[in-house]
Amino acid sequence: MSSDSASDPSGPAVPASGLRIGSGERGQAVEFFFDGRAVRAYAGESVACALFAAGIRALRVSPRTASVRGMFCLMGSCQECVVVAGGRRVAACQEPVRAGLDVRSGAGGGTR
Repeated sequence: MSSDSASDPSGPAVPASGLRIGSGERGQAVEFFFDGRAVRAYAGESVACALFAAGIRALRVSPRTASVRGMFCLMGSCQECVVVAGGRRVAACQEPVRAGLDVRSGAGGGTR
């Protein structure tokens, strides 16, 4: 039985390039800002993934329940990761990082 078989109880094999799919090459290093804090990222990454990699999990506070919200589906369906990027309200998981991008906590207030 192949190590990458779906029925293999040990799980899928991790590619030699780590957890990245494809060539494993990173884009150019860039810096953007989240609520005034500089965040280092790589071209080609989404804002959500770059924030997660930087240890930032809370992206907004729910206006209804005041609970902290963050990344959930990471495919643009749930709207949990809504932020304001470059003056537009966007899903952080769908917005690519770019140098100098100003990202603010989404609707409902700041992060905790």
